[in-house]
Amino acid sequence: MTSASDLRSGKTHRDENFPVASWIIHPRHRALILAFYNFVRTADDIADHAELPAEEKLRYLDLLEAELLGKGDTQGEAVRLRSALGERGLPPRHALDLLIAFRMDVTKLRYENWDEVIHYCRYSAMPVGRFVLDVHGEGTSTWPASDALCAGLQVNNHLQDCGKDYRDLNRVYLPRDALAASGAAVEELGAPKSSPQMLQCLHALAVKTEALLNQGRALAPQVRDVRLGLEVSVIQTFADKIVAMLKVRDPLSERVHLSPLELLAHTIGAMTGEAVRRAVGRGAQSKTTAGA
Repeated sequence: MTSASDLRSGKTHRDENFPVASWIIHPRHRALILAFYNFVRTADDIADHAELPAEEKLRYLDLLEAELLGKGDTQGEAVRLRSALGERGLPPRHALDLLIAFRMDVTKLRYENWDEVIHYCRYSAMPVGRFVLDVHGEGTSTWPASDALCAGLQVNNHLQDCGKDYRDLNRVYLPRDALAASGAAVEELGAPKSSPQMLQCLHALAVKTEALLNQGRALAPQVRDVRLGLEVSVIQTFADKIVAMLKVRDPLSERVHLSPLELLAHTIGAMTGEAVRRAVGRGAQSKTTAGA
């Protein structure tokens, strides 16, 4: 059997829509987060592989899970994550949840409604935020806001890549009932430009995604770790800018990704805003304490 590493797409943490173990995060956390990312990216690339048969994909995903749990040492990404988690005394549960999502990617090509999409996000996106919060020692009280933000990021990605997912993988995350409500057909995703009906569906889903991101806005203030709070604010800003584009543009024919210059500008703006918010909050708290 080919090593799972050999099936990687070539995509790295620098190619994502959001920062992964960036310089903002404290150095002591980066190696573990990167080990997690590389395991997840490998599994994701296997599930999305254009030529690998479904049964082979599932076999590789099972192998990654087995070795993450200590049953073998042939798959480097699994072994490295297992070791990194062991050093920090953290369980593999979030990585195992993500494997559930990747198996769904192999076996489930259509979603009936919004609830099914969010159920998928429960395994494909929410575990990522929960893992990063666990690594930083944050409490589970931060999970609801994190879950909303991560689900919003995931649906943003689904909308951005809806044409590519359909053409390359025959995979459609747009709910059937949303398509039907707008009078759009799945096959229209193969067109170079959205029909008015498809565009109405995509824009309506972007509005629902924006509501998720609004719920996630509570996360940065809840996070105690300053560096993580700054990174969360950057991620939130990226997601907000992307969903704003998705609400008015056509992802089949127009740009719905942030340019490198936009990413840099939004990073600086988000970090500055969060730093000021935290400084003002500390000042207000100090005055309250002094007056008590």
